[in-house]
Amino acid sequence: MEKSVEWQFDTYMQEIFQMQEVNIKEYSPLALAYIGDSIYDLVIKSIVLNEGNRPVQKLHLRTSSYVQAKAQSLMMRGMQQYLTEEEHAVYRRGRNAKSVSPAKNQSVTDYRRATGFEALLGFLYLRKDWGRLLELIKTGLDYLEHHAEKKG
Repeated sequence: MEKSVEWQFDTYMQEIFQMQEVNIKEYSPLALAYIGDSIYDLVIKSIVLNEGNRPVQKLHLRTSSYVQAKAQSLMMRGMQQYLTEEEHAVYRRGRNAKSVSPAKNQSVTDYRRATGFEALLGFLYLRKDWGRLLELIKTGLDYLEHHAEKKG
């Protein structure tokens, strides 16, 4: 039986960069949000790029509508009911973390909820639970789309 691509990528990263196994419970919620932000950005950029080749500025504008704190906050509201107890605890830790940087053009509530969202994604990524990570992102995006249809 062939090993999955995810397993191969993870194994190659560990081997090539001599990365050690990590205990994700030792990471602060802001450290989890740091990697979660990058993972979410990569997923959204992959989705947007898959919609078709366009000028980079148009790709960036489309991506920005999904990665801003307001959108992540709304996605999180739609996802909360589907979280496990452990996932909800990680989200809460991220949401309640004291960030050094203030919210830029975002409400404090949206910024904190988005930080919790990113911490949850970072937790799932470091736990190598990529299926669950993508499932929750899809749930959040579906909620965001449904919410936009109701408004418009």
